[in-house]
Amino acid sequence: MTGKNTILITGANGQLGSEMRAISSFYPAHNFLFVTKDDLSIDDVEAVKKYFANHNIDYCINCAAYTAVDKAETEPEKALLINAKAVGNLAEVCNQYNTQFIHISTDYVFDGTSVTPYKEDHPVAPVNTYGATKLEGEHLAQQNNSRTIIIRTSWVYSSFGNNFVKTMLRLMKEKEQLNVVSDQVGCPTYAADLAAAIMQIIASGKASDNPGIYNFSNSGIINWWQFAVAIKELTHSKCMVNPIPSSNYPTPAKRPSYSVLDTTQIQKVFSVNIPYWRDSLQKCILLL
Repeated sequence: MTGKNTILITGANGQLGSEMRAISSFYPAHNFLFVTKDDLSIDDVEAVKKYFANHNIDYCINCAAYTAVDKAETEPEKALLINAKAVGNLAEVCNQYNTQFIHISTDYVFDGTSVTPYKEDHPVAPVNTYGATKLEGEHLAQQNNSRTIIIRTSWVYSSFGNNFVKTMLRLMKEKEQLNVVSDQVGCPTYAADLAAAIMQIIASGKASDNPGIYNFSNSGIINWWQFAVAIKELTHSKCMVNPIPSSNYPTPAKRPSYSVLDTTQIQKVFSVNIPYWRDSLQKCILLL
């Protein structure tokens, strides 16, 4: 065990946490600690301090989040607790124990009115409660730990958990046709690719010298309807997929109409590989 880095992953049962677990065996030079909310309440700062005191943690990757975007509109306090207060707790304790903190955030910190890919320094203006709580989490993380790395990502899916891809696969088996919004544009992110990118950042040895905000998503720009059509094509489904405007599919939380992230910086600083969205979708579907 001596000489190995120890990596703590919170939110271990989520999409990204599950993908981190799936690839951990490929990194024998590291010890991995995976915790769920039942193992460690990250909103309890004393519990976090105790956990860190009992483990020599070199990297903490916070994959835990309140991600029910629509539900957050009626549970703002709960969303704020997990997406902001708990993030601040982790950042503060990481700072005390000289642990590199890597936190996962979202494209939802932007308002979706841009027409060019969002760079990390673009003005933020979330349009829903979820985005607002994630933005507050970013602020608290950087306020409590100047060495924090924040990775903003978008349209996350995986062979684990609940997500757009798995929902589409289920509905395409159940229905003869589906309606999918075609006026929300973005970049899908295969959580397995994000997990690999995080490990690339750690392997680079550059994390502590390059704190700040970075964007990560797969390459290629599409809308949700195009994403659904690709799922249909790759699975040879006979289901008809119809494009509709967002106005035909009202949701409690407003969605940004444009969520494309510029990933130049993470590639430049950490030499992170960015796979093409359709290639990654095909890999994921093969696992389902």
